[in-house]
Amino acid sequence: MKADGGDVEVIEVTDGTVKVRLTGTCGGCPMSTMTLKNAVERAIKQEVPEVKTVVAV
Repeated sequence: MKADGGDVEVIEVTDGTVKVRLTGTCGGCPMSTMTLKNAVERAIKQEVPEVKTVVAV
């Protein structure tokens, strides 16, 4: 994402849900939902297995 001009900001973590804000070019990208699920959520779950879902706010 950073290579494409975007980033992720963690807003809140509660009960297995991580709320993030996509920033930079990712904030308005039509592919941001796919990026969130296929890249961001997968990476977070790999590092923190207790995480059940990642949602954009």
